[in-house]
Amino acid sequence: MRALLAASRPFSWVNTAYPFAAGYLVATGGRVDVALVVGTLFFLVPYNLLMYGVNDVFDYASDLANPRKGGIEGGLVPPDQARAVHRRVLVAAGVLVVPFVVWLLLAGSVAAGAVLLAVLFLVVAYSAPGLRFKERPVLDSATSALHFVGPLVYGLVLAGATLTSRSIWPVLIAFVLWGMASHAFGAVQDVQADRDGGIASVATVLGARTTARASVLAYVVAAGVLLALPWPGVLAAVLPLPYAVSTARFWWVDDLSCERANAGWRTFLWLNLATGAAVTMLLIAVA
Repeated sequence: MRALLAASRPFSWVNTAYPFAAGYLVATGGRVDVALVVGTLFFLVPYNLLMYGVNDVFDYASDLANPRKGGIEGGLVPPDQARAVHRRVLVAAGVLVVPFVVWLLLAGSVAAGAVLLAVLFLVVAYSAPGLRFKERPVLDSATSALHFVGPLVYGLVLAGATLTSRSIWPVLIAFVLWGMASHAFGAVQDVQADRDGGIASVATVLGARTTARASVLAYVVAAGVLLALPWPGVLAAVLPLPYAVSTARFWWVDDLSCERANAGWRTFLWLNLATGAAVTMLLIAVA
């Protein structure tokens, strides 16, 4: 159970459950129903166990050489237990995910089902052998972003919202940019470890410095996109800026000093909680 809990990254559960719940609530005018509860529970635990568990299993060899693994940033089991634990993680992920997915597919529209299946495909494709989107530079950041934007899109489509609405499309675009910037910056700290493990990423291709700077610019562009929202939603344009400021501290990071970026990544993890609180207040104001 400890291994399963560690594999699911409890600290990050809210990062996927919140977008779904917020999108569904906003699109339905605040309706609380069974679909909201089931969807939120699904994106809270089973979804994260699938996403991070599959990643832990198929990235195990490189994670062993990564000094930041084994704590808040990823579970790491002893080598002599790895095969048994990894098998249990994959089985548990399937057992937890399938009942939720079946219920959601039956409860939602065809469009909502298609979005849900696409989101799940990207979760598996990111790490699974033969696909390994995480080793395809730029696609890795885009896929990672959709891991978090996907639950929001699904919540909106499940509720019957129009994605081209002026109050929605800027949020989706900005969220994707934020997600890509966050993934890319997260990869900076692993440039050396990934290269040693033979893993390609946006950061190993572009280099630590270029990737960090691109992340800063993506955060700023995300803020600019949010200026298209109607009042008071336009206030959300402020939210990506603290990420840009925090990441800009590593403007001069290079490949040899890439592990310094871990300090910025840890700031990012806590900054998400403060930003989530601000988003909550803003959604209440909009409502």
